[in-house]
Amino acid sequence: MTAFTSVRIDGILHDPATASIPVSDVGFIRGYGVFEVIRGLSGKCFRLQPHLERLDRSSAMLGIELPAAADLESWCEYAATFHDDCIIRLLVSAGDDAYEGTARVVVTSEPANPQPAQLTLLPIVAPWHSDGESWELLRAKTLSYANNFGAARTAKVNGFGDALLIGRSGRILEGPTFIIGWTVEENGEVIYETPSMELGILDSITRQVALDAAAVAGLTFREVEVGLDRLDVATEFFAISTLRDAIPVTQVGDLEFPIGPAVKTLREAMAELTAHELA
Repeated sequence: MTAFTSVRIDGILHDPATASIPVSDVGFIRGYGVFEVIRGLSGKCFRLQPHLERLDRSSAMLGIELPAAADLESWCEYAATFHDDCIIRLLVSAGDDAYEGTARVVVTSEPANPQPAQLTLLPIVAPWHSDGESWELLRAKTLSYANNFGAARTAKVNGFGDALLIGRSGRILEGPTFIIGWTVEENGEVIYETPSMELGILDSITRQVALDAAAVAGLTFREVEVGLDRLDVATEFFAISTLRDAIPVTQVGDLEFPIGPAVKTLREAMAELTAHELA
């Protein structure tokens, strides 16, 4: 059970042990809402503005009017002060009426629990995923994650750590709650590959951190649209997320991957960039 250390609802602080919202909330009943998960480090929110900008884009797609940006920023910054390393959840629903209601905003803080040092993934076809097709909520980070978590549960039941979502086209997409990538070697150079944004994957803030860190460190990244057969020549595989940073994936289905230097190099580059931005 998540141990929240701070809970704020519509700007008002509540006792985390008793904080509640009405059961009539459409975020609870219909999953009609949006959210962000932000890393708090040394009392500061890391890349808060990109998170708030994405929240604004997601909310606009659902027709939910947000409170003032300055309020959201101050609520998140306050939540970050409880731990040196924490997770801040910013959840927004349309309140009690999806069409005419007032936004309900919940901001929570919790300690960042240790994540696994490595991961195994089971490929699962995700027919609900955009897979390159455009639709009205493309890349909106909504509360409706039942399909993704169902895939993750199937993977765990089958002995894997999590799922790897595969499109109807057979192309590799992303994890249920994380971005993925792998390395290949060409003419003696290590190339980092990650699924293209054109596939409709989430515009991950941490993915951009990885790309920015790679650019600073001189690592070569490229976006691709490929199927699972591409992994036959991959040398390492990794997962990237707000909670996990970058960790090695040692197995994808029947394919096994070593824990090698490439993922370690990327993780260190991301840590250096993060420390620089927070300094």
